[in-house]
Amino acid sequence: MSHNAESTAFRSALEVIRAVEPRVADAIGVELTDQRESLKLIASENYASPATLLAMGNWFSDKYAEGTVGRRFYAGCQNVDTVEALAAEHARELFGAAHAYVQPHSGIDANLVAFWAVLADRVESPALKKAQVRQVNDLTEADWFALRRELGNQRMLGMSLDAGGHLTHGFRPNISGKMFDQRSYGTDPATGLIDYDRVAEAAREFKPLILVGGYSAYPRKVNFRILREIADSVGATFMVDMAHFAGLVAGKVFTGDFDPVPHAHIVTTTTHKSLRGPRGGMVLCQPELADQVDRGCPMVLGGPLPHVMAAKAVALAEARRPDFADYAQRIVDNAQALADGLLRRGATLVTGGTDNHLVLIDVSGYGLTGRQAEQALLDSGIVTNRNSVPQDPNGAWYTSGIRIGTPALTTRGLGTAEMDQTAELIHTVLTQTTAGANADGTPSKAKYTLDADLADKIARQATDLLAPHPLYPGIDLA
Repeated sequence: MSHNAESTAFRSALEVIRAVEPRVADAIGVELTDQRESLKLIASENYASPATLLAMGNWFSDKYAEGTVGRRFYAGCQNVDTVEALAAEHARELFGAAHAYVQPHSGIDANLVAFWAVLADRVESPALKKAQVRQVNDLTEADWFALRRELGNQRMLGMSLDAGGHLTHGFRPNISGKMFDQRSYGTDPATGLIDYDRVAEAAREFKPLILVGGYSAYPRKVNFRILREIADSVGATFMVDMAHFAGLVAGKVFTGDFDPVPHAHIVTTTTHKSLRGPRGGMVLCQPELADQVDRGCPMVLGGPLPHVMAAKAVALAEARRPDFADYAQRIVDNAQALADGLLRRGATLVTGGTDNHLVLIDVSGYGLTGRQAEQALLDSGIVTNRNSVPQDPNGAWYTSGIRIGTPALTTRGLGTAEMDQTAELIHTVLTQTTAGANADGTPSKAKYTLDADLADKIARQATDLLAPHPLYPGIDLA
């Protein structure tokens, strides 16, 4: 598609939207402007290609398609079958997976599908066997009671939130924490690294049904071979949530012991973040779990979103191109350059650096909470998100950390030299921000002071840094 065609496509789409609700069209246009002008360092965000974005805005949005390819509960799904099969084929080939399920609407949905697939596969009871061969409506109250007893109170062992884990790995605010009796493994207090001996000890003591690997804020590689050995030693199913680093797996930056797909029984992921696709989820699994995974809809999912599956097929096809491997390596190179630039300026980083796409700054050294730092950086045109650090004294709301990542800026074409300049901007803002006080004079975890002129100056410098690397250069909405 030529640049002129991209502009025509998006400009025409906005004209159609504007005729119905101009405020929505305006918001879409402003969002593009904001993204173009902001230094986006949110580790979980990226920029999907124009082809991926356009694949979501079409007639597939109008289709119901419960079921799987060739086995739908609605007629007229032959074209949905085509795009879902293509997305699954690209996923299998890209990751070397035996089976791929591309229907989940999000990473949380993908995890729920995985959890229930494991429960249904692992828990043996007469009631469950009935459930697998009979319609749900045929089950008696006694059947349901037996199922609840069998499926409830199963155990999950996953990484703790403050060490970099995710809410969906068994924590109470999420449904996974209500499904499972959960215990966490943390990191070594001295290094911030996973202590695999302690994980093994916790597994032997707790004997989980599911051992979860993967993270949302851990800046190092994970040895999935060792975690699989631990899971096998206690008879656990090994599940990996690779939502954050799927692009590094797809781009063959993470291989061998650090590629989860050959080692895990089941792998979940989002399709955005470092994979650079549409917002959505996906499950990869070994053959023995395929039938259960394919029951994700209607087990826990609503109707599939065919237009998003079409976009997944496009993005996964893009990820199979040779240049994606170069992109994935540059993500890591940029993250390490950003980390090095911050360290040289005196910042404290969790684990002292990074092996992947993200960097976790402990901002307590600047006298700030994560919430204060996040907002001060936003005032200065730098978009980040606050995040807990190990043993965080400020909890999960205010936090003591800032998580930053390089997938989005790498997509724009920024390199290691610009990462050093970015480190300088971040460090300047944090050193010039001071914590505020509440009305009664007590220290505030939210209020802060930053000179407005300095914030404007940094924002202009951020815009200048981005100028040689325009976002969606082929799209002109004017």
